[in-house]
Amino acid sequence: MTRLLVVLLSLVGAAMAVPDAVPAQAKVPTRPVQLIVPWAAGGGTDRIARMVAVLLEKELGQPVTVVNRTGGSGAVGHTAGATAPPDGHTITMVTVELTMMHWMGLTPLTYREFTPVALLNIDPAGVQVAADSEFKTLKQLLDYARANPGKLKASGTGRGGIWDLARAGMLKAAGLPVDAIGWVPSTGAATGLQELVAGGVQVVTASLVEGRPLIEAGKVRPLAIMADRRDPAFDVPTLKELGINWSIGAWRGIALPKGTSPEIVAVYERALEKVVRSREFVDFMQKAPFGILWKNSREFAAFLEEQDRTMGALMKEVGLAK
Repeated sequence: MTRLLVVLLSLVGAAMAVPDAVPAQAKVPTRPVQLIVPWAAGGGTDRIARMVAVLLEKELGQPVTVVNRTGGSGAVGHTAGATAPPDGHTITMVTVELTMMHWMGLTPLTYREFTPVALLNIDPAGVQVAADSEFKTLKQLLDYARANPGKLKASGTGRGGIWDLARAGMLKAAGLPVDAIGWVPSTGAATGLQELVAGGVQVVTASLVEGRPLIEAGKVRPLAIMADRRDPAFDVPTLKELGINWSIGAWRGIALPKGTSPEIVAVYERALEKVVRSREFVDFMQKAPFGILWKNSREFAAFLEEQDRTMGALMKEVGLAK
């Protein structure tokens, strides 16, 4: 009888102990959440972030507000996210530039200042010109750049950002100096594309997904995509098809400030997995079309380490690293 009583009390104690861990996770967030986007409104990162915010609200039960913190080639927004209180009420849409900026000396900030939550997306770079451009093919564009170094200007992100690296890598792989086409920094793909249409620059090397609205409006012409295979949404060749061995893409994920508790990370990881697997998110991404690539917190952490190492090597190779 005594042994039975001890066993029953132990079971009751265990049953009471289990719920103690649940409220710690369920309490977050307790107020509206801020989703920091380091790039301008209207670009691919902003568009994905706003869809994530809408769907994340349903999972968290709190409003999620997108805040565009632009400037410094992505350094301003990433720094704001990294230095926010690690209480689960500020999340950041981190982008590939996080693994690039410090190599250029733009900021001491690295991926180590964040707690990774999940990777959501990856998209390859493209080559785009204005619809009324004299260049109908990538060969024509590069032949002109070879004969007239420095006369053409490109844009799509800040200096040393992913689309700048895409430009430099393409030129190097094509046997041209990396400054054969100059770079005009912008706050994101949207502003770079606006400059392209206005005639301020002649090339944009952002993803074709980001240029799609203007492509469909007949204002921008895609020439090529920097991927291993063609995208069925765009009838353009890959660089590799054209004899240029170069491919590169941008990714986006969600991160919390360094020092955020594992319990809070778990709340967001579970919520984001539901978001990414939801029909609304899949339909939105496929319609854009943005690529979906899911990695959980542990996998995203390993991915960030690998990306930082790879980007450092690439930037040194094309002369963008300091």
